[in-house]
Amino acid sequence: MSPRLILHSIGLLVAAASPVAGQQPDAAQPEFHTVGGERHGISFFALHHFDGVEYEPGDTLTFDRYHTAGVMDAWLWRFEERYPELVEVYEVGRSFEGRPILQVTLTNEQSGAAVDKPAAYFEGGRHSGEVTGSESVLWLINHLLTQYGRDARITRLLDTRAIHLRPQNNPDGSTLYLHTAQSNRSSVRPHDSDRDGLVDEDPPEDLDGDGVIYTIRRRPGPDEDDEADYVIDERDPTGRLMKRVLDGTGDWILFSEGIDNDGDDRINEDGIGGLDLHRNYPESWRPEPGRDATDRGETQFGAGAYPLSEPETRLTVIWLLEHPHVSVVNSLDTRVPMHLRPPSTSRSAERMYPEDLEYYERLDRIGQEITGYPWAGDVYETYMTRTAYDRITGDPNLPSPLFGHGPDFGYFYFGSIWYGDELWNGGRMRDANGDGEVDDLDALLWDDEANGGAGFREWESFAHPEYGTVEIGGFHPKFFAQNPPPQELERWVRNQALFNLEMATWLPLIDEVEVDTRRTDQRGDTTVYRIDVRWANTGTLPTALRQAQLVKIVTEDQVKLDFDSTLTAGEVPAVTVVTPSTRDKTIRAGWTGPGERKTVSFDVQTLGVSGVEGTAQVLSTRGGKKEVAFTLGRPPEE
Repeated sequence: MSPRLILHSIGLLVAAASPVAGQQPDAAQPEFHTVGGERHGISFFALHHFDGVEYEPGDTLTFDRYHTAGVMDAWLWRFEERYPELVEVYEVGRSFEGRPILQVTLTNEQSGAAVDKPAAYFEGGRHSGEVTGSESVLWLINHLLTQYGRDARITRLLDTRAIHLRPQNNPDGSTLYLHTAQSNRSSVRPHDSDRDGLVDEDPPEDLDGDGVIYTIRRRPGPDEDDEADYVIDERDPTGRLMKRVLDGTGDWILFSEGIDNDGDDRINEDGIGGLDLHRNYPESWRPEPGRDATDRGETQFGAGAYPLSEPETRLTVIWLLEHPHVSVVNSLDTRVPMHLRPPSTSRSAERMYPEDLEYYERLDRIGQEITGYPWAGDVYETYMTRTAYDRITGDPNLPSPLFGHGPDFGYFYFGSIWYGDELWNGGRMRDANGDGEVDDLDALLWDDEANGGAGFREWESFAHPEYGTVEIGGFHPKFFAQNPPPQELERWVRNQALFNLEMATWLPLIDEVEVDTRRTDQRGDTTVYRIDVRWANTGTLPTALRQAQLVKIVTEDQVKLDFDSTLTAGEVPAVTVVTPSTRDKTIRAGWTGPGERKTVSFDVQTLGVSGVEGTAQVLSTRGGKKEVAFTLGRPPEE
């Protein structure tokens, strides 16, 4: 790498971080944000505070602004203090940079421990810049807590189920995103994104010091005509909107704001990080490009060194495997408004059990009714072909695989309902110009009409240190292209949270447990009783999807009887479970479908006692645990 270019980049950053003339620097705040890890490029970036982002926790929580990881953590601790009977906050582990990753469990502990109840898990922030997902998780936490005791459905939900929520899966990435002009995909772990033997050597630069990495457009120079791949969209009379065309057929070259730090004639191709936490799951994982020894197999950019190589993904997977009572998961991203689910490597009907797919398809439809998203379905086909044709080449879009994806782990490995929903639409609210498509032109028109033009910076001349006179402008990359403007935030996070709430109400629930006893035989001081244990699943999901049964992630629903150990011990016990006749007296009853009622029967013999007390337990990995006391005969009074 050229030392000149490194020094030039540092000089640009120092200039951008310097206070404006006449302003006094804030002595309590450092000038730079430093990123952990060793890299060939710089690791420090000028701090920037964005309008519409809360950097210190206020007295009230509102969703007309974004919240940093630190502010979100502060609110989790406040929730625990304000609602101690409903909230438990705990650290599940540490991020790559050593930040705590906090999680909250919501349930009424007075009605049972969280681990004894069916559960859902919702997380946000896996992708650094897709901060809207984190806001939706925080919104749901606040909604559940403030409505408990007021809303009957929410009150019953937290009385009978447990909801686990992790707003910030990746606090390192969101901290970089909300405190600097930089963006990155997921983890900030150094990554050789352009496979040149260097890591993170060419990040963007905020050349004009406004805190935002906008787009630069320039005319091709000598011998660069074959690189020009943009034209001004002829549908836009203002000349602002750019349209991608085939290489060599355009009038302009576009790139994000920055310089060529490593001298390879490319701009910003290897910035901070590059791994994708949503490609790091073990199901259908594939190696990074360049690591396939044959050079002709499937690979996946951003997959990481190996499955679960990243602490953020590993902490999710291990925690869930240690908490198999979770039936429903959603891990939130942006910005294709879609309810996104498995499979990611095949068509749904090719690999999913039909009865499991039916649940997913029902939720697809319900989700669209709640959120209004235009798309719902699997990654491989629905997502990849959501538009019929490639707008650049004109070729038809075909199904395409995505490897190491969370929803595939969720269904095929963990046997759950698992979505990876995407919020926001980049301002593409409607077909404003009536051309039959909803695209960037419609976003531009909406920005002009409803957003005061804040989402698009008008193109203006700028002196680029390498290319001379260029133009800088375009859509705001953070709070328009990738996330909604703050005033639009709550509508999007609320609707998504309400879909997650709906899924949580679908959780299976072992309920209506009853025990009937009757004497069937008596000879002398020996009495035999028949004990019938009945229960129902009053949830909408079964206690195990067919896939969960296949991969043995959950046990069959079980029923046990429990008596005082002094009555069942000894060579001639006072209480003996006769049926089942096996040494293990547990009855395995299969799995209980939604609305299904089941009954199992035990025969119990008592000897030399007038009566005893016992407990029947119905144990379901994902349907919960219920106990009911019963009496045989007339136990002696204490």
